[in-house]
Amino acid sequence: MARKLKSVDVLVVGFGWTGAIAAQELTDAGLNVIAIERGVWRDTPTDYPPTFDQDELRYYWRHELFERLAHQTLTFRNSENQTALPMRKLGSFLPGMNVGGAGVHWNGQIWRYLPSDFVARSHNEARYGKAAIPEDMTIQDWGVTYQDLEPHYDRFEYICGASGKAGNLNGQIQPGGNPFEGPRSREYPNPPLDMTYPPTLFGQAARELGYKPFPHPAANMSRPYTNPLGVQLGPCTYCGFCEKFGCGNYSKSSPQTTILPVLMRKPNFTLRTECEAIKINLDSTRKRAVSVTYVDASGEEYEQPADLIVMCAYILHNVHLLLLSGIGVPYDPQTGDGLVGKNYAYQITSSVDLFFDDKILNPFIGAGALGMICDEWNGDNFDHTGLGFIGGGYVGVVQTGARPIETHPTPKGTPKWGGKWKRAVAENYLKSMSVVTHGSVMSHRGNHLDLDPAYRDVYGRPLLRMTFDYTENEHKMSDYITDRVSEIAQAMRPREINVKKRTGTYSIVPYQTTHNTGGAMMASDPASGVVNSYLQSWDIPNLFILGASAFPQQPGYNPTNTVAALAYWSLNAIRAQYLKSPGPLVHA
Repeated sequence: MARKLKSVDVLVVGFGWTGAIAAQELTDAGLNVIAIERGVWRDTPTDYPPTFDQDELRYYWRHELFERLAHQTLTFRNSENQTALPMRKLGSFLPGMNVGGAGVHWNGQIWRYLPSDFVARSHNEARYGKAAIPEDMTIQDWGVTYQDLEPHYDRFEYICGASGKAGNLNGQIQPGGNPFEGPRSREYPNPPLDMTYPPTLFGQAARELGYKPFPHPAANMSRPYTNPLGVQLGPCTYCGFCEKFGCGNYSKSSPQTTILPVLMRKPNFTLRTECEAIKINLDSTRKRAVSVTYVDASGEEYEQPADLIVMCAYILHNVHLLLLSGIGVPYDPQTGDGLVGKNYAYQITSSVDLFFDDKILNPFIGAGALGMICDEWNGDNFDHTGLGFIGGGYVGVVQTGARPIETHPTPKGTPKWGGKWKRAVAENYLKSMSVVTHGSVMSHRGNHLDLDPAYRDVYGRPLLRMTFDYTENEHKMSDYITDRVSEIAQAMRPREINVKKRTGTYSIVPYQTTHNTGGAMMASDPASGVVNSYLQSWDIPNLFILGASAFPQQPGYNPTNTVAALAYWSLNAIRAQYLKSPGPLVHA
């Protein structure tokens, strides 16, 4: 029997980026807020000091910052005619664990989506005709526009101290920035990071071919910075340990380095760690969420009532908790009925490796979002007529740091082990680089999340089951932009190149990106989405579901900036509208 606790104004479930943003905004509104987090407390000086933070074995290979699959995992299959099996080892994606979530180990790649990304269905139908979207492609418009989110993108970028160069200021194209981006109201808070040799070479070759390369926008500090909350960040040291690591230099934005120093001092905020939410409880009408049941580290079960519940867990856990709580109708890909679990999407990537004889590239120098990018083939920045696909991605050189255990560049034909392999690594490590693609994934009827009928977790609940594979659309798109990358690579005049296209079925084994999206998508009407345009549940008005679970499909960019912008957009509506008159913010 769960022990029932005293009710509070707001309960936040999950304490990564969106949880920290939600708690900061709602405590500023004068509400008493409790956040529960399944992991433990993590603090920058205690847990990520430079004395041991650059420990590749501890943090990447032994997964210090990531989920413990012995406690919580999912099952996976490529299609419905397969039997899903539990994921026993982290691979394709690395969900975060503990306070800060994946916001601790992200790279700091802080992109805004393109204006056309938010109207993917209507835009593509208007430009290419309805036949351009296959019947089994379930993409849809978001219910918000780029213009709606622009002030909230801006706010997060200034909280993070983003380093970059604007390409479009209030409709005026700016030299040196991304000419394809949506209009910005002001410049980035910090200038771009200093470029190292590999992205410089890429930029030179791309310009020679007539393209418009620009510096990657980064939540890595190019100079000392104090954010609007008064929190100070330091300049990046280019140590190369951003991706999959914390940052002890206060140089990479995370909840710990931007928001928590202010939030944790507030008397109207309480954080409870090692508390795992297992169910959202509804009243007898099933139109109101009354509490969340959670289990603490000792195994004790509690029920925390709240007037307002804000779900801020990782996308997979948001969807899992909705399904376990019986909120909404689970999606059935056979009939197309139901919405919870529908439109799961991911990202598709590829690369071209380059090997030189006459250049020392120093790949160990790096930062999470240090790079030069071309956006000519992202979204609908190019004419798709006759290509047989929609969507796209950005391409470029992002020098995150060639960590020694992880990075062994070798040309084609090199043995996988032994003396020849060792010599090839030694000969090529300093003289190699990669140009990467980072592409969109359009939602499809068969790709979804649901509850597994066979496997259960430590609490006896069904595991989340993921059914996903790339479709012909993704393969054609990825091949097309990889061919463009090959052309730029040849212009860099390497000794040889190795083109690595994405072939075959999707594999959950090798790391790709932690950019899972969908399953509780937003829409302008309850027949098309789990949440409305303010991320408020269509069925339960006092339940808001923040995060990438709201994405109807996945554009080419990294999702974190859009996750944060949507959170600020939603919380602004809660503060300005919901608190004054609790109830639906959008009427069907």
